[in-house]
Amino acid sequence: MKNEETYHIEFPCDYPIKIIGNFHEDFREHVCRLTAIHAPGFTDKDVVVHMSGKGNYCSVNITITATGEDQLKALHKELMGHELVKMVL
Repeated sequence: MKNEETYHIEFPCDYPIKIIGNFHEDFREHVCRLTAIHAPGFTDKDVVVHMSGKGNYCSVNITITATGEDQLKALHKELMGHELVKMVL
C-alpha cells in the first residue's frame, strides 16, 4: 500500500504561477491583464519572462496573493482560454 501525502493550502498565500505560450510581443501584457481580473492588487513589477532557445515560446512567471480555490480555478480557466496560452502550471 502506498503512503500518500495530502497537502493543504492555507489562504491567503503567495502563489506562484507559470504561464507558457506562443511567443508574441504582447504575451506578457495579456497574461498580466487577465491575472489582474482575478487577483486584485496584482502588479506586474515582479513578473519574469523567459524565452525559449529558438524564440518560438515564452514563459511568464507571476506570483499572486491567492485567496481561495475558486479564484485559482477561475484564473486558470481564463488564462487557458487565451489563444496564445499553451499551459498553466
